[in-house]
Amino acid sequence: MSKADVKSRFEAKLHRPVQLGSDTSWAFVVLPRDVSEKLPRRGRTTVEGTINGHHFQATLEPDGQLSHWLQVSRELHEAAGVAVGDIVTLELTPVKQEPEPDIPADFQEALAATPEAHKVWNDTTTIARLDWIHWITSAKQLKTRAKRIGDACDMLSSGKKHVCCFDQSGYYSKAFRVPDTADF
Repeated sequence: MSKADVKSRFEAKLHRPVQLGSDTSWAFVVLPRDVSEKLPRRGRTTVEGTINGHHFQATLEPDGQLSHWLQVSRELHEAAGVAVGDIVTLELTPVKQEPEPDIPADFQEALAATPEAHKVWNDTTTIARLDWIHWITSAKQLKTRAKRIGDACDMLSSGKKHVCCFDQSGYYSKAFRVPDTADF
């Protein structure tokens, strides 16, 4: 049985993230490490599953601790009949094939302006494209993001199909982490 065929069932607390703004519409669940270990990769991973029996498909985010976390939209937690602070039952199975990622507009423009990069981009795998986008969007400053877009176009133009030196799990670089939890 491959990792893509593994179904995991577990219980976890539905948390509210600390918000800088007024958007309190979403919540999140941290996956137990043993559940993350069954997933096909440490970086972003798309799963199908249920939360208290309600079906969904979502992309898990790495937490920087070799596990993952799941953002639960307001629509999903309302449809599942759960509230922040509840212990929820989740069942997760990795999707057979990762869906094509949405390309950010600024990166799309850069690819369109660099035909060599665009050609190599089209020849990469979905997972590689997901990693490129994750690397670009993980930049904390606009200046860093712009530099990464330029670097990505340069690397792709030279034939490089994968991001070099990018820790997709955040474990070594601490680039990714689970949101801080708000008090209830």
